[in-house]
Amino acid sequence: MERPLNLEILNGHLVDPKNEIDQVTNIFIADGKVAAIAKPPDAWQADQTIDAANKLVLPGLVELSASLREPGQEHKATIQSETLAAAAAGITSLACLPTTDPVVDSPAQIELIEQLSQNSGHCHVYVIGALTAGLQGESLSEMAALKAAGCVGVSNVMRPIKNSLVLRHAMEYAASQDLTIFTYAMDRDLANNGCIHEGLTSSRLGLPGIPAAAETAAVAFQLALIEELNVRTHFCRISTRRAAKMIARARYDKLPITADTSILHLFLTDQDLQDFDGLCNNLPPYRTRDDREGLREGLQNGTFSAICSDHQPHEIEAKLAPFQSTEPGSSTLETLLPLILELVHKNILSLCEGIRLVTQGPAEILGIPAGNLHVGERADLCIVDSKLDWTVSSETILSRGKNTPLLGDQLTGRVTHTILDGKLIFKNHS
Repeated sequence: MERPLNLEILNGHLVDPKNEIDQVTNIFIADGKVAAIAKPPDAWQADQTIDAANKLVLPGLVELSASLREPGQEHKATIQSETLAAAAAGITSLACLPTTDPVVDSPAQIELIEQLSQNSGHCHVYVIGALTAGLQGESLSEMAALKAAGCVGVSNVMRPIKNSLVLRHAMEYAASQDLTIFTYAMDRDLANNGCIHEGLTSSRLGLPGIPAAAETAAVAFQLALIEELNVRTHFCRISTRRAAKMIARARYDKLPITADTSILHLFLTDQDLQDFDGLCNNLPPYRTRDDREGLREGLQNGTFSAICSDHQPHEIEAKLAPFQSTEPGSSTLETLLPLILELVHKNILSLCEGIRLVTQGPAEILGIPAGNLHVGERADLCIVDSKLDWTVSSETILSRGKNTPLLGDQLTGRVTHTILDGKLIFKNHS
């Protein structure tokens, strides 16, 4: 059997928040694992050398939420296409949602996704299973079987649950299996089929709005159940200042919760929807500037344990209808890291904290061995030219979904190499 290559990455600025490394150094990789940092192991002989001078060397990014669309929605994207996009983004581990067709509510569906992702070979894919059968919100899924098959958590995503008693029973079942619930806080009755934040912009555009209370009421209700049942819960895609404050208080009170916000919610607001651009249709919607600042403050004070891309690729036709009829969500994998670097550039986050929120933080939420470069751990990492300017276009992103509100924008920072299990799986030739 062929021996794995010995790889050395020299002179790079290594940022590994979990291991408290933030310095220019070398990293040595053997047998798919990190063999040494700074000085080579005894009798070291490199088969391949990468000079990372003037570049960042980071643990492979960990993405909490990516819709891979396969099986059942291959006209939007495939596991092959989206894991390749993940590799181009420096993401080496990602969690996929159960919103496929059929829904991921059985071990067979988990096994299929794992097989397809292994065949692709571009990324470690972890599966979040369905909280309720078929995501219908009426009866519980077989969570014990889902966990035995390898799912890292359960969620009903944005699908409504029939009533509060079903949610309580689902939480009790998840707690009994030591499974994290990934919850999306939105009261469907209050949201009332809205498609934009309820406020001055929705009134001016004549579009039905989703009030901030649709999120805060759901957060309050779920926090009450979490306190009663002590079930480990992760709040996904928080979008309002008030909800962030509620979660901060609950974390202070030691409830077993974590939370994230999406990268685009840290930049876009409802005022970016002035021209009815379907590319800005998102759930939860982009909120006010005050909400955006509240989310940024939540990053700074530790309310949020992670930032996610919330990647949702669509075919171009899905965004061409009148705004209210377009499908929500954006293709975001490849713009995640440049926007993190933009937050660092704006002094909203330190470099180490920004990287922690897309490596160590999400890895700990998922409970997976990723997000750090500890000696002896698997060698998943990326090398980044943090000064490289590039323009977001349908040609420069590899995802099959080209649906991003950032089309035409110039970003700074791009992955040049991605290494998975010690193997160079992506190199940017631009």
